[in-house]
Amino acid sequence: MVSKELQELLLLAKDKSGEARARLVENITDLFLTDDGRLSEHERALMSDILGKLVSQVEADIKKELSQALSQNGFDAPDIVKQLANDEAEIARPLLERSNLLKDPDLIEIIRMRTDEHRMAIAMREEVSESVSNALVEFGNEDVIESLLNNHDATVSKRAMEYLVAESRRVDRFQEPLLRRADLPGDLAYRMYWWVSAALRKQILNSYEVDPVVFERAVRRAASAAMVDQDTEQSSYVKAQQLVRRLAESGELTVQFLLNALRQQRVAVFVAGMGELGGVNFRTAWRIFSDKGGESFAILAKAVGVERAQFTSIYLLVVQAREGGSPKSPGVIKEILELFDATSESNARGALQVWQRDSAYQEAIEELDKVG
Repeated sequence: MVSKELQELLLLAKDKSGEARARLVENITDLFLTDDGRLSEHERALMSDILGKLVSQVEADIKKELSQALSQNGFDAPDIVKQLANDEAEIARPLLERSNLLKDPDLIEIIRMRTDEHRMAIAMREEVSESVSNALVEFGNEDVIESLLNNHDATVSKRAMEYLVAESRRVDRFQEPLLRRADLPGDLAYRMYWWVSAALRKQILNSYEVDPVVFERAVRRAASAAMVDQDTEQSSYVKAQQLVRRLAESGELTVQFLLNALRQQRVAVFVAGMGELGGVNFRTAWRIFSDKGGESFAILAKAVGVERAQFTSIYLLVVQAREGGSPKSPGVIKEILELFDATSESNARGALQVWQRDSAYQEAIEELDKVG
């Protein structure tokens, strides 16, 4: 038999006045959504049916109040929760942010069909699965994606992370949230190195470890030889690469030899030799040499085994060759030297391999653009 309280709710539900609607929500919250459990299972089922019919009829402010109440208790009525979660953003937000009754398929459907305000609320949930994150990245605007990246309880797939790292080259606001994520793979962090600010570069170099990717030296040389054979535009660089390869094969390519070449302003030989010792192609080595920040050159120098006593001299000569002798302040030199000291040779080699792969990727894109 339906209780007296439920009968009163039924009477209120039939009353269309604003006062009756307000009292209805108050009574629902007091009677049905409290922990007292004053309704039987049968009465709860009946009440759920009544609520489902009322939700589409009551005013927005009452639905908003009901949504807030439903988001804060264990009321087991998923159909009503889904109905409110698909309503206007102001009504749906409490449930989208907190309700455990909304499962991944429900959330993904809302992401696909509703607004960025709905997506923003979902991005702020305490737990966000990979599938939900993928949908947010696919359908959300930049505000939604930034909010997702700042939610460290959200699980972001490697595929989505790769896409967002690439996007961070265009969208600066993604960079810092990405680099603050503990689940960002080191190789993706090092890929970002080339387009982030100086402060974020230091964060990458200080915070991320990269497992070195080991390539057979013969394979590297074969690939390098193929690149030289195809390069007909810059003969001086081709000759430099051919020279350093012969020296490497005879065991005569040393850091001291390259230091002397730099002193003689044989820049192409120096860059080609550093690339050969570091196991990267000329394009990558030149990119590092041309980087005015200096941090990437410190990584290359550590990877090829430059001794600490040699590093400052080589770095100052590089700056002179690249910038026409522009002086570097003692503070800048100290920072670069501290980075050189703090970086392990293993991690430096890992970083070089990431940059090498990134360079190859960019070359492939350029080739496709030419074909197109």
